[in-house]
Amino acid sequence: MNLSTIKTCYFSLFFLLFQWGISQNVENPWKINLGVNVIDTYPTGDSSPYLGNSGGFFEDFLNVGSHWNLGGPSFSISRYLGFGLSLGLQGGLNSIKNINGVTDPVISYYATDAFFGFNLINSGSFRPFLKVGYGLSSFDIRNDILEGRLLSKNTSKSILGGVGFDIMLDEAFGITFQTEYRNAFETYGTNHFQHQIGMSYQFGSGDMDKDGVPDKKDECPEIPGLKEYNGCPDTDGDTVIDKKDNCPEIAGLVELNGCPDTDGDGVADPEDACVNIPGNPEMNGCPDSDGDGMGDDVDACIEAAGPLENNGCPWPDRDKDGVADKDDLCIDEAGSEANNGCPELSNEVMKTINEFGSKINFAANSDKILGKKMRAILFKIKEILMENPLGNLLIEGYASADGDDDYNLELSVKRAEAVRDLLIDLGVAEERLEVIGLGETSPIGNNDSPQGRAENRRVQFIYKN
Repeated sequence: MNLSTIKTCYFSLFFLLFQWGISQNVENPWKINLGVNVIDTYPTGDSSPYLGNSGGFFEDFLNVGSHWNLGGPSFSISRYLGFGLSLGLQGGLNSIKNINGVTDPVISYYATDAFFGFNLINSGSFRPFLKVGYGLSSFDIRNDILEGRLLSKNTSKSILGGVGFDIMLDEAFGITFQTEYRNAFETYGTNHFQHQIGMSYQFGSGDMDKDGVPDKKDECPEIPGLKEYNGCPDTDGDTVIDKKDNCPEIAGLVELNGCPDTDGDGVADPEDACVNIPGNPEMNGCPDSDGDGMGDDVDACIEAAGPLENNGCPWPDRDKDGVADKDDLCIDEAGSEANNGCPELSNEVMKTINEFGSKINFAANSDKILGKKMRAILFKIKEILMENPLGNLLIEGYASADGDDDYNLELSVKRAEAVRDLLIDLGVAEERLEVIGLGETSPIGNNDSPQGRAENRRVQFIYKN
């Protein structure tokens, strides 16, 4: 491949990448550079009839006209990796026409390398950098006039080190100055300097969704969007971007994450079980017409309050006594809640029982129920209890003041037990009857008279729930 063809390839590649690059955003991390280069073999000390020996850096600098070879192009492209480090590829072409004042023959030159760059400063208009790299360099010798290291082979592996700086003209464009020293690996290679100056352009990784917002700033890089929403779309135009909008295709409210609230109850439609009826947030947007804590959407009886376990309906109460049938032991007969829905022994009933009970008296020092009259009285009490099946009685036994206290207390218990046992014999359930002895306390008659003591030898009935 001749030098003209190589140059054509370099220029074509550059302009292709340049046209692609200017369509990208200037804030992204790619950088391309196009410029000219100067090849100088004189200061390296390589021996040749045409190279001579270096007179030192300052002498070389003052005599640049005798050994500097200006040519081009030189080209590089690099990608910023972070922490000041870049990775890139570069190449350069030249024609060596001037070696220590000798201009014939013309030697074709090219070099291509991979390199790492380290930016000492990443911002501002002046940005110095360092470079190290590895690649190939070639001095294409086409006649046998020259002797020495340039006559052996054309291409040599080389390692490079360099320094440079960018002077930025704006956020995208800059002027780059750099110099590199290339040390050839092979004995036939030529050590040399390459100085470069060129224009640089910094561009980016692109606008993947072509919405005019660079991928670096685009919060939705794969979906076309709007600049005012950092590249994200707002399909329904409600100012809530689609990725944060719970209803991206239906305009809604910002406070409801982009969803509408048709009934205006503060519950977004997708979460509202009663979309067209205003309700309560705690009822999933439904009203609670009967106030029983269940929304109308799940309440089987929306006009009558009821418990949750009965689907919002009141428990049935057939006898209308306020005690639900499930708890009512007398579902067909009105009663009280305290008596499990059954009728209680009313004050009138208890008054009647005690009127009969007042006629039950015991002989002194006795707990025996004697005579048909007393049995008839207890039979009437039994009938009253049967008519009121869930009324319970406490039977209190008493004694007169005859004898000592302990004796009288024991006797009073036996009197109450005697009444209880007879009622059980007559058919009253045992669990409805309880006894207690109170001795000679609470007398109703005068213990100083025979009549009064007879009145105190008695029983009394108390309603017990």
